[in-house]
Amino acid sequence: MRTILPAAAAAAPTADFSNDTWWIWVIKAVFILVFLLVSVLMALWVERRGLGRMQTRPGPNVHGPLGLLQAVGDALKLVLKEDFTIKGADRFIYILAPFIASFCAFMVMAVIPFGPEVSIFGVVTPLQLTDMPVAVLYILAITALGVYGIVLGGWASNSTYPLLGSTRSAAQVISYELSMGLSLVSVFLVSGSLSTSQIVDAQTQLWWAIALAPAFLVYLVSMVGEVNRLPFDLPEAEGELVAGHMVEYTSMKFAWFFLAEYINMFNVSAVATTLFLGGWRAPWPLSAIGDGVLNTGWWPMLWFIAKMWLVMFLMIWTRGTLLRFRYDQFMKLGWKLLIPVALVWLVAVAVVQGVRQFTDTDLTTMLLWIGGIFAVLMVVLLVWPAKKEEPEPEAAATPHPEIIPAGTEFDAFVGGYPVPPLPGQTLPPSPRRARREAAGAGARTTQGTQTTQEEGHDV
Repeated sequence: MRTILPAAAAAAPTADFSNDTWWIWVIKAVFILVFLLVSVLMALWVERRGLGRMQTRPGPNVHGPLGLLQAVGDALKLVLKEDFTIKGADRFIYILAPFIASFCAFMVMAVIPFGPEVSIFGVVTPLQLTDMPVAVLYILAITALGVYGIVLGGWASNSTYPLLGSTRSAAQVISYELSMGLSLVSVFLVSGSLSTSQIVDAQTQLWWAIALAPAFLVYLVSMVGEVNRLPFDLPEAEGELVAGHMVEYTSMKFAWFFLAEYINMFNVSAVATTLFLGGWRAPWPLSAIGDGVLNTGWWPMLWFIAKMWLVMFLMIWTRGTLLRFRYDQFMKLGWKLLIPVALVWLVAVAVVQGVRQFTDTDLTTMLLWIGGIFAVLMVVLLVWPAKKEEPEPEAAATPHPEIIPAGTEFDAFVGGYPVPPLPGQTLPPSPRRARREAAGAGARTTQGTQTTQEEGHDV
């Protein structure tokens, strides 16, 4: 296991960008842009075909070979649809919101290492656009900023359902970014750096997904909540909010939100690959072939993309398997399970690192033992049956529907939440209808008075 570097030595990234020129930066930036756009088109096809197979249906299979051109048709449909802006919206923020979401989504890949140093037109450069001593903090900051696109889009629409969706999104980000950040801090402790290239270099002998298994599991759940995917798509929730924050958007403005969601899925998958799955390093036993020849040249880009797609398919698989959570279940999972587990695991890793300063105990052995215990505890907490609440006396004393006297006035909130009327109960008069009837009675009274005055005038 690699020795933890001192803070001063660990500050600098291991990637060397000293040979880069402006046209190398342009080539890398254009590659990232094209890579993400093509990956989104492929993700749409893979998700539809994969979910189709899981649900025993063919999926897209008409447009192009194996339906590969279906995603292109969907993209053209979004471009050519009618674009409109609703009257009551705050026009500037309404248009700005989808651009904030998409712009922040494109920015994350800038610090993700796709591979080691290679030669591009005679220039030796890392397969990474840039790196910095606090690259992971940059990723967390950009992802947090991207949520402003969703929140502002729902607020600027000046509509009920988008506002509810944006409010849910804000609460969701606060809840699940805490657990995600806590799960990543243990990686910083054992790697000795926040630089993405140096974190990959620290996983030469062992991936952090194995040594830090509880943190990896917490991150996997948190990343699904962070990108608003099933079973955590509460900001959209078609069955409740029609489409949440995107209800009032159409054409390309809707497409920017749609694109940002899928790019963010690749972003969190790339972060999981970089911080937990060894980054661009080949998995064992491929890494042992020819003294690590598969970890040099352009081969590592293949391993990185394969790992990223593996995590991506995990999210697609989850969508085809699980149902949407209730909002209270969603918040309970974040605040009562993920955050406490991540916090306790962080303290345990810090204690292990402190003990290693005074003993020669192997870090791998200690982390594997502690990680195994935590993994068992997490499974027990997830499957432990919840305590059933005893029925309230008022609910138990409610008479049977068949013996409720006819004409009994109905109170929808007698049990604490709205319920439909039972047989024999009548709905109370609607306040709106009462006001309308009162206004109609007043109008009739005024009209009758005017008629009487006119008749008296004629006489």
